[in-house]
Amino acid sequence: MNTLLSSWHPRLVALATAAAEDDGAHDTNHLHRVWRNATLLMDDYPEADALVVLAACYLHDLVNLPKNSPDRHLASRQAARLASRQLAELGFPPEKLAATAHAIETHSFSAGIKPETIEAKIVQDADRLDALGAVGLARMFYTAGRMGCALAHAEDPMALHRELDDKAYSLDHIDVKLATLPGKMQTAAGRRLGQSRLAELVAFRDSFIAEWAASPATP
Repeated sequence: MNTLLSSWHPRLVALATAAAEDDGAHDTNHLHRVWRNATLLMDDYPEADALVVLAACYLHDLVNLPKNSPDRHLASRQAARLASRQLAELGFPPEKLAATAHAIETHSFSAGIKPETIEAKIVQDADRLDALGAVGLARMFYTAGRMGCALAHAEDPMALHRELDDKAYSLDHIDVKLATLPGKMQTAAGRRLGQSRLAELVAFRDSFIAEWAASPATP
């Protein structure tokens, strides 16, 4: 990490930590993982402004509304505005504020805002990668538990004869959202990593269903 990034990293972590709430799926460790994912993606895009990416990775969840909030789609815009104010107060390079705000507001799946810069594309992919793989699986069940969801539908966990409903059944979230993420990645590197991590989720789902649907033992 170069000198500029090293000087800003602890200040950004401090800002994010001060805003953190009681949400284990969106805690400081999540932000560290998103930044680590971003560094992997930036290997393919040396033209990306690493300071913009760093700031957006750590501040993208400054406003974190619950998944089932009707205002969830507004959270990233609110986070971008708050981050811009706080960064300006800390003396962040003013010419980088707009790019950082754009990367923050476009990271959100629910906001549906298209990223227009390579920095925003990297941040969006890096955040979505943390929803896949082993950690993504743990985050999925953690969040579903907080929302009061069941693990899976009792008789039809694969949704062969019903509509998918990830607000009621956690396992449905894999097909409703997570399985779509690799194809929506903005970078080639994101797509590669996304497909690899999705394979882990699919393998888990198949094992889960095999156990979930097992016939009861005969007395």
